[in-house]
Amino acid sequence: MANYLIIGASSGIGKALANQLADAGHQVFGTYHSTEPDSENTYIHYQRLNVLAENLSFDFLPESLAGVVYCPGSINLRPFERIKPDDFLNDYSLQVLGAVKTIQAVVPKLKSTENASIVLFSTVAVQTGLPFHSQVAASKGALEGLTKALAAEYAPKIRVNCIAPSLTDTPLAASLVNNEQKREANAQRHPLKRIGKAADLANMAAFLLSDKASWISGQILHVDGGYSTLKV
Repeated sequence: MANYLIIGASSGIGKALANQLADAGHQVFGTYHSTEPDSENTYIHYQRLNVLAENLSFDFLPESLAGVVYCPGSINLRPFERIKPDDFLNDYSLQVLGAVKTIQAVVPKLKSTENASIVLFSTVAVQTGLPFHSQVAASKGALEGLTKALAAEYAPKIRVNCIAPSLTDTPLAASLVNNEQKREANAQRHPLKRIGKAADLANMAAFLLSDKASWISGQILHVDGGYSTLKV
């Protein structure tokens, strides 16, 4: 069985993925910051980590990793004129620089494994323009560019892919789905007539980490209920 690192493994998509990998018998090294983990799965090893810290320490990891998944993100939907430049910088620090620092720290561990994989998360709002999404789209757009650049640089040793979800029912999106009216209105905007579940995204991430995806790299995969491509 393989060793995986999940940054942000105590809630939402990261939690669903950690449990899925652990249930398959893999060793999962999951980090958390503010949300305490509630899983008692012996295959998941939790470590508190602040990706915004100047110096990240990954001394809790084994010598080799088969994959790393970076989950932290934010959803701040506001008119562009009301967003301060520092708000953009804060999102960039969390979503892009945090991923950069993590990947740079663990690349040697990934290179020691056959068919290693990196999975990042973007948003449907990068390639489908949506009002009030400039803040999240700016930083996630940078992650899509980073995905393709790293996929080219680390081929053929390490595969790098990015998942771009639409609205997903996780704690991060709680304010957007906190009543039945909001939930139904958002569901109806999607061709498949529902919002995403954490498991929907975890399933794709698990696939990209696996040998079944050994010929897939440099891709932005839209798991979005058809939102980005279908008009029905």
